[in-house]
Amino acid sequence: MTGDPPLLAADDPLAVAVSGAIRDGDLTRLRSLLGAHPGLAAGRIVDRVGGVRTLLHVVTDWPGRFPRGADTVAALVAAGADVDARFAGPHRETPLHWAASCDDVDVVDALLDAGADIEAPGSVIADGTPLSNARAFAQWRAAYRLVVRGARTTLVDAATLGLHDRVQRACTGDDVPSTDEIDWAFWGACHGGRQSCAGYLWTRGARLNRVPPWEHRTALDAAVRRGATELVGWLRARGAVTAAELGPPDATG
Repeated sequence: MTGDPPLLAADDPLAVAVSGAIRDGDLTRLRSLLGAHPGLAAGRIVDRVGGVRTLLHVVTDWPGRFPRGADTVAALVAAGADVDARFAGPHRETPLHWAASCDDVDVVDALLDAGADIEAPGSVIADGTPLSNARAFAQWRAAYRLVVRGARTTLVDAATLGLHDRVQRACTGDDVPSTDEIDWAFWGACHGGRQSCAGYLWTRGARLNRVPPWEHRTALDAAVRRGATELVGWLRARGAVTAAELGPPDATG
C-alpha cells in the first residue's frame, strides 16, 4: 500500500482487522498490520452513516479505555498517525476530544505527550475544547487531568469542576462576566454538584430557574441528576423549581 493514506469502508477486512487489534490491545497484531500496509496509521475508516474517523479515533471511541490504549496511541503516532486529525461528519472532534468524553486518562496523557493540541476547538459542546466535553459529560477524571496538564478554564468550566478560586478570580477580574455567563456557570456548578461554587454565583446574581439552550433542565434538575442531595435542598430552599414545574419550553422565557 503506497501513496495517499487509505480510505477504508468499515466492513473492509483491513479496517476490521486493524480496528479489532486496537480494541483488543493486541500490539503485536497492530504493528504487523502497520508494517505490512505502509500509510495505514494515517488512514481513515468510513462508518455506515458516512462519518470518517482515524485509527486514533478508534482508540478513543466510546466507551474507550481499551486495553493498552496509551501504548496503542504511541504505536500509531510512531507509524505516522496525525494526533490532531479531525473526525469528518456531523462534528469535527480530535481524538483528544473523544478520549476526554470517555474519561480515558491514560490515553489523554498519551495524546498530550504525543503533542495533541489541548485547546483544539471542535467539540460537540459549542465547538469547544476537549475540556468542554469532559465537564459536560461529567467525565471528572479526564477533566481534572486536562486542567493539571494546562487546559484553560472558562467560568463555566471552573464552576462545573468546583474550582472555587478560579470562579472568584473570573468574577472579580477586569472582565466582568455577563449575566448569561453567571447563569450558565451556576447551572454548571449544579450539574457538577458543586454547592460552594453555586452559592457563590448565586450571590453574584445567578438566576435559579433559567433553562439553558442545550437541554430543557433547570439547575435543580441538573443537581437532582447528579445526586447532590444537599445542593438540591439548598436550591429548593431558595425557590428553585424543575423544568417540568416551569412548564413547556416556550413558557421558560
